[in-house]
Amino acid sequence: MDKIARIDMGAAGGPKVTVGDLGAYAGLGGRAMTSIVISTEVHPLAHALGAENKLVIAPGMLSGTTGSMTGRLSVGCKSPLTGTIKESNAGGQAAQVLARLGYAAVILEGKPEGDDLYKIYISKDGIQVIVDNSLKLLNNYPVIEKLRGEYGDKVAYMSIGSAGERKLLAASIACTDPELRPTRHCGRGGVGAVMGAKRVKAIILDDAGMKMRPPKDPDKYRDANRAFVEGLRKHPVTGQGLPAYGTNVLTNVLNEAGGYPALNFKSGQFEGVAKICGEAQAELEIKRGGSATHGCHRGCVIQCSGIYNDKDGKYVSKQPEYETVWSHGGHCGIDDLDVIARLDYMDDNIGVDTIEMGVTIGVAMDAGLAAFGDAEAAIRLVEEVGNGTPLGRVLGCGAEITGKVFGVERVPVVKGQALSAYDPRAVQGMGVTYATGTMGADHTSGYAVATNILKIGGDIDPLKTEGQVELSRNLQIATAALDSTGMCLFVAMALMDQPETFQAMFDMLGSFHGTSMTGEDFVALGKKVLSAERDFNTRAGFTKAHDRLPRFFYTEQLAPHNIAFMVKDEELDEVFNW
Repeated sequence: MDKIARIDMGAAGGPKVTVGDLGAYAGLGGRAMTSIVISTEVHPLAHALGAENKLVIAPGMLSGTTGSMTGRLSVGCKSPLTGTIKESNAGGQAAQVLARLGYAAVILEGKPEGDDLYKIYISKDGIQVIVDNSLKLLNNYPVIEKLRGEYGDKVAYMSIGSAGERKLLAASIACTDPELRPTRHCGRGGVGAVMGAKRVKAIILDDAGMKMRPPKDPDKYRDANRAFVEGLRKHPVTGQGLPAYGTNVLTNVLNEAGGYPALNFKSGQFEGVAKICGEAQAELEIKRGGSATHGCHRGCVIQCSGIYNDKDGKYVSKQPEYETVWSHGGHCGIDDLDVIARLDYMDDNIGVDTIEMGVTIGVAMDAGLAAFGDAEAAIRLVEEVGNGTPLGRVLGCGAEITGKVFGVERVPVVKGQALSAYDPRAVQGMGVTYATGTMGADHTSGYAVATNILKIGGDIDPLKTEGQVELSRNLQIATAALDSTGMCLFVAMALMDQPETFQAMFDMLGSFHGTSMTGEDFVALGKKVLSAERDFNTRAGFTKAHDRLPRFFYTEQLAPHNIAFMVKDEELDEVFNW
């Protein structure tokens, strides 16, 4: 990956493509690439849907290689949902193909006049930007079906649904999985709305004629990758729990811990949890001829996804992930997996973040638009989003806006982005991450559940404040670095328990690039990324006052532990003091 492509969608006479070397961005990948480009090149006060914003698409440092678990793609911009810097990543095939084509980043700039819609075709022969108004307001599944008729099945696709075209603030960008289904989403922060504002409907990535990226030291890279895979396979989470039951294996765990937010964060447990947990889901998937084990991209050895079929054995959606099952399930009082899978498909097709959409529906239920547990009403509300009605546009802009429009007091967001499936009162470390993360409430930015609940990498009591700030700080640093490699976040489960597996990952990075990578180097990379993100946010007007949870988490005690969020403001302000 030795080049950056810039596509000026607003150039005089039509979109203009320029390809150059990496320059100051040499050595960067994934989140490091997206965040440092955005922090360097985008005015922090720019309108997120305006011409000044940029959309940076970057494979990880190891993407496009024979290395396992290296297929994550980062997309970065100024977020229209939060106003902060944003990196959203996804699996699927896009990162591997883009990396093999030699691009460390593709940057969409400017904004075209008029209402033409564009697709971008990237191959070994270059980049073409093509008007294709036949794609207007199509959702993701029909878009990919139509494009496959033109470009075939040996490519990867990225696309936005109607939500992205309408510039709804919860809009996602879909990446196709190995079966070319648009099921892997850069979901959070409204990145799909920025792609829609650039009038780009789809990106076709064709690596025909290209080979795997070769490591500088092939023998050492092969040996390091083998040791890395062995570590993943012997860990109980990455080698057993996730492959057998998918990410939804966490449902019973969090419910038992009293940290599973139900009915818009009114309780830490959901009475219908046995019907929607990972064990029940896997059993149903297998019974119907689907699968409880599936990789979102080639080279995945954890295989935490799956295939969900209906009662007649027909495909409905990819296996709804833990966050999706929670947001449309327990959060909304719904205990029917068939309904949740249908909502998952609708979200993917329309092109909205499943977490933001599910939390929004729960807020709407709290407002009285529907009753908690009313599955048909939940489906109708998501249909409103897909139809672009006035109500649908409100809902499609997320939980915060929906709460403001309908006068809801309990709106679980930080910096405008919805919380995910861990109540910060029962998992205090997650509260620190939600409050202080650079991109709004985001469980993936510092997954304290690992140590608070799963006891991975140590044991810090989730109901106490001691050690939570240091835990979140260290996890946020490590995650920022890991997001830059192209590796899946779930590898961290093994890395935190197995020093030899962590070393194998360092050896993969070093042997591939012909350098050395140490733990100190990894920490330095994470700090560099976070510093760039924090700098952007500060210049955009964010202060320590924004690094707080909504007030109800401090004033309302959560059953069954009857506890509030207790980490003090002055402690939250210490997270980034390194």
